[in-house]
Amino acid sequence: MRTDLSGHRHEWLDDDAGPVVRPYTLTGGRARPSTDGLDLVAYVLAKPDPDLAAYPELHPEHRLLVELAGRGTPVVELAADLDLAIGVVRVLLGDLLSRGLVAVHQPPRATYLPDNDILKAVVDGLRAL
Repeated sequence: MRTDLSGHRHEWLDDDAGPVVRPYTLTGGRARPSTDGLDLVAYVLAKPDPDLAAYPELHPEHRLLVELAGRGTPVVELAADLDLAIGVVRVLLGDLLSRGLVAVHQPPRATYLPDNDILKAVVDGLRAL
């Protein structure tokens, strides 16, 4: 077991786990990104050879996002790779977007949705098989 700063012992913490950082600490308490919502399947692509040294305020997670996005990666995969909540990753990506370190390519929106009658006819036809 491990003790926290107040001296309380917690059975869910151990010395091998390392420091526990709450997600809102990474985002500075922000729950929404500075940009419009990022789709889960939107591709994030880092700018070629970004100068991260010019941004000393960036967290290690920001820097890792830039590294992972070098090959073009969906938002949801970035969250999985960093083992962070999707909301936290969206906020961090908003920070990177506002600094011009990454670009986001949103999937195209569906402009035409089939009529419900057509869908029902397809389902009926499949059932008839």
